[in-house]
Amino acid sequence: MNFFAVLLALLCEQLKPLRHGNRVHESVIGWVRWTGRNFDAGREHHAIIVWAITVLVPGLAVALLYWVLHHFSVLLALALNVLILYLTLGFRQFSHYFTDIRDALERGDDATARQLLAEWRHLDASELPRTELIRHVIEHSLLAAHRHVFGVFFWFIVCSTLGLGPAGAVLYRMAEFASRYWAFKSRTLDAPTNTRLLALSRQAFTVIDHLPARLTATGFAIVGNFEEAVNAWRRDAKLWLHPNEGIILASAAGAVGLQLGGAAAPGITPDRSKTFDAGSEPDATGAAGSTSGALPQLGHLQSVVGLVWRSVVLWMLLLALLTLANLVG
Repeated sequence: MNFFAVLLALLCEQLKPLRHGNRVHESVIGWVRWTGRNFDAGREHHAIIVWAITVLVPGLAVALLYWVLHHFSVLLALALNVLILYLTLGFRQFSHYFTDIRDALERGDDATARQLLAEWRHLDASELPRTELIRHVIEHSLLAAHRHVFGVFFWFIVCSTLGLGPAGAVLYRMAEFASRYWAFKSRTLDAPTNTRLLALSRQAFTVIDHLPARLTATGFAIVGNFEEAVNAWRRDAKLWLHPNEGIILASAAGAVGLQLGGAAAPGITPDRSKTFDAGSEPDATGAAGSTSGALPQLGHLQSVVGLVWRSVVLWMLLLALLTLANLVG
């Protein structure tokens, strides 16, 4: 049933994607704000309470609803799986920015591409040279694909196997969103309401994303240049500040023979690369501390799209084989 739920959700998401700023997204923002406002008094131990209510309560509620529906009808349980996956899984939740940026770059309109990147990732991209602009788009797109597709995919399968239905998909997306929301709030207000809450949300998501990140990197290696991907994983993953992100990006860079990492132009925030402080001139075409491979070019955007889709097909085939084995057994 898991295979059919994922397949139907992906098909629905491709045919009728959720609009940007939809009601579900606004409801999630409202929920995170409400929990922070009502349960965070600024003390250290309150961070655990706020995070648990924000992330675990929606997951438990979905698990309970799944049990109730499954008790009455398997089809109702399947429908819930498809609905939750439709809301949490898919490319279209971020791909409109990727497509618009790519189209702007193809027209030679780098200014519009920088503006779109700034809107998407909330960073100052006004000084980015073209190669760095493409590099940022590729890195953020790879991470978005992982968090909107592969990470959700992994936790859905795990929790569904344990009889929790789509609770894993909700848990993963809520943990990921909470870590982003409180980090964004911290940057916007220049001081988080609770520093422990900010640190805890990041640490918790790092733990939750540990296995999915490595499976995503493994998938990129299998469907790309395996030897180079593995070498880049071992050699270059530490170029990034966050280990899970470094593993994904290094593996993808090796899989397609692309130069990622390195330092952005001065003033670009946030740049996750450890070599950010080194900086580079606005017209620079390379950067210290990057992976080996070719400098990012427009054609690499399509290469990365192909890498991601091949990886999706790989994991869907594996899930189909597991489902078939379970039916036969």
